[in-house]
Order: sequence, then C-alpha cells, then structure tokens
Amino acid sequence: MVQDTRKTFFRRLLALDDTPERIALAFAIGVFFGFSPLLGLHTILGLTVAFLFRLNRLAVLIGVYVNNPWTLVPYYAVAAYLGAQLMGFLSTPPLPDFGWRQLWSGGYWILLVREWRIMMPLILGSTILSFVCGGLSYPLALYFIRQGRALRSR
Repeated sequence: MVQDTRKTFFRRLLALDDTPERIALAFAIGVFFGFSPLLGLHTILGLTVAFLFRLNRLAVLIGVYVNNPWTLVPYYAVAAYLGAQLMGFLSTPPLPDFGWRQLWSGGYWILLVREWRIMMPLILGSTILSFVCGGLSYPLALYFIRQGRALRSR
C-alpha cells in the first residue's frame, strides 16, 4: 500500500506541467516545511510560499506530506535528541507527567511552552534537520524527475 502511494506521488510529480528544476524546488520547499518545528502549520506555510513565489502547489503539498504519521514520532524524537546534544544536555529533558486527558487541556501545553528546556531542543533539532532534509530533497527530486521524464519520452 505504501509503495503504491509513493508511485502515485512520483507519477503526479512527473506529470506536472513545469520545469524539473521548479518542480524539484517546490517539492524541496514542501519537505522543508513538512519537517520544520512548526507542527500544525506545515500545509498553510507551504501553500503560502507556493502562492507567493508561484510554485506548483501540488509539488509543495507532496513534499509537505513526506513527513506523515508514520515518520512523525521517530523524526521528532531524533530532532529532540539532536537539539539536546547541541544544547549540551546529557539527554532530552523529561516530559512532565501527564494523563491522556491532560493532553487536551490548555494548561499542559502552556507548561510545555513555559519550560524551554523541553521545547528548545526539539525546535533546534527539527530546524536543523528540516534544512538538511529540504536541501537533500532538491537534488534527489531533480534527478528522479529528469530520469522519469527521460524514461517516459522513450
């Protein structure tokens, strides 16, 4: 199922009516926002940038949704660990004790925001990794788009 979804996304990228460079750029910008620490704003930010710079919105959205529920937790765990290491913490600071009901209360989230030692490693790590992921995705997407179009034209 996942393989079929990837093929569908790749076929859609190949079918877009734009240059490979612009499609790869739009995809890379989407990947950047998809892995950024601005969780919950990925789609809005990606579409805003696509609109402002007249980039292909579908390519941006495909990039944004590379980071999905299956990759979200491992990615942000690695990002928090990286950020904690860069900030000099021996390990990531522990989260406050909570129950599932507290996740839905505003007070819990205010506590997390107030406690910078919890949020800053995550923000730092995911910002760095979003630049890395976005930067790596441009040449990879460009290569695969060019190769895919060359195969289709034969």
